[in-house]
Amino acid sequence: MNRRTTPVAIALTATAALLLSACGSGDDGGSKDTDKIAGADQDAGKPKKSAEPSGAPAADKPDGVDVSLPKDMNLVFDWNKPNDKDEAAAMDDAANFFRAIYRGVDKRTTKDAAVSAYATGDGLHYAQVQINEWLKGGWTATGTLRHYRASTRSTANGNSVEVAFCADSGKYFGKEIKTGKVLKTKPSIKDFDHYKLIMTKLPTGNGLWQASKVFVETEAGQCR
Repeated sequence: MNRRTTPVAIALTATAALLLSACGSGDDGGSKDTDKIAGADQDAGKPKKSAEPSGAPAADKPDGVDVSLPKDMNLVFDWNKPNDKDEAAAMDDAANFFRAIYRGVDKRTTKDAAVSAYATGDGLHYAQVQINEWLKGGWTATGTLRHYRASTRSTANGNSVEVAFCADSGKYFGKEIKTGKVLKTKPSIKDFDHYKLIMTKLPTGNGLWQASKVFVETEAGQCR
């Protein structure tokens, strides 16, 4: 995230250490790497149940949860789904996790149902910290935030999926709520971030995956 205009990359969860790993090979397909995924405890018990999705499913309500955003908050996910059904579902909900964060920014709350639906544990803490930074700054967001070069891999037990991808915030800016001023900046390496999300299957949900850990590399040269 562009640190000069938006705070999302400024405050990371205390347990989400900076992960200096390269993006995928550029192939958007999922890999069935059996190595243990960093941050995913393959012997962990079932995650705690989050708020139940509510409302009728619609185009902007996956899992019955409203993740719709204002037209000027354009989150683009320029990636292909993997063939594996679970990895594809985890990738979809990784996108919904970010939609939930910016919905919280737009609604000016950390308690929106989408946040608790698509995040748990450290992932929930991460989302709340990011939203609060926007709120404290008196900002909302505007423009286009592009996510690309996605890759996936599962743990051996199939309960967790790592979703890794790049993000380009070069056309996504903070906007002062009081004045409406858009805080534009010149393009730079600060526009590029690399994310690794550990998505965990919710046992009580119907195919719902939640971000349980978030690892971020800012100024990610490999994403240029």
